[in-house]
Amino acid sequence: MFEFPNQIQINDEKIKSFVSYLKKEKVESCLISVGTDIVLQYSRNNKSKDKLHKINSCTKSITSCLIGIAVEQGLISDIHTPIVHYFPSLQQDQDIRKQSITIEHLLSMSAGFDWPELGEWNGWPAMIHSPNWVDYILERPLNAEPGERMNYNSGCSHLLLAILQQVSGMSAKDFAIKVLFSSLKIKDFIWHTDPQGVNIGGFGIHMSIQDMHKFGSFYLNKGRCGKRQLLSEEWISTSTQPKYLTYDGIGYYGHHWWVADDSLDPSFYFAMGMGGQYICVDHSQNIVVALTSDTYGDTFKPLRAITELLR
Repeated sequence: MFEFPNQIQINDEKIKSFVSYLKKEKVESCLISVGTDIVLQYSRNNKSKDKLHKINSCTKSITSCLIGIAVEQGLISDIHTPIVHYFPSLQQDQDIRKQSITIEHLLSMSAGFDWPELGEWNGWPAMIHSPNWVDYILERPLNAEPGERMNYNSGCSHLLLAILQQVSGMSAKDFAIKVLFSSLKIKDFIWHTDPQGVNIGGFGIHMSIQDMHKFGSFYLNKGRCGKRQLLSEEWISTSTQPKYLTYDGIGYYGHHWWVADDSLDPSFYFAMGMGGQYICVDHSQNIVVALTSDTYGDTFKPLRAITELLR
């Protein structure tokens, strides 16, 4: 099923090209909606339709959402709070600059840690080999001043959930169920933890394509679920503003969301996971795209196809 309303300016050739891409490439599943109407449902097979997909770094945008809810519930007083408040070991670190790292720096990945995740680590953060991930992250040296620039860092995401666990007194998984997932009717998912039991903030979730789409629709609806405002419109707007441009081929970075390369039109933003996992929100056209694939050789290939369809 693939039928766009007349007001959505997508020509037939673009639609045919996109459907051809889905069938030819290693796309597991795709859901596209316009408003409340599902206009495309694609699964490679019946198994793909119901599978809990490893969404990799799409997890980061869910982490951002949960931090926003924690802030609005008063569990975190301010995103400009220095993280030394939660990790007092930083007071003993020889580099006193670490004491000025804030929650906002973690959200925007501008903490300044030497973290070559998209370089020599080839997309796999070295903390996964450590017996204590939080300690590993905090002990990394700085190669930039906090707030100076963005550098892709799943460690920042993980520290955010370590903080959330401290302030909420529960795991991020249980917090998510309580404040978000139960309302969105997200019931069947997996969220892995580090050796200390902290849910992995950067890449730990497996969920269905339907639930990925629900999360994207929640952002399209500006934090509303039915009549309830679960997350403020202000948090969503701030999180999805283009802040740092580090990687020209991807786009700007906000607070754990990627934003369209055109900084004049931040109405298109997306969560992106290694191997071609995407949750895309296009406010200008009222569209949500959720897509899972197995393009580990080219994570950005689905994004190019989605962009070609919608822009």
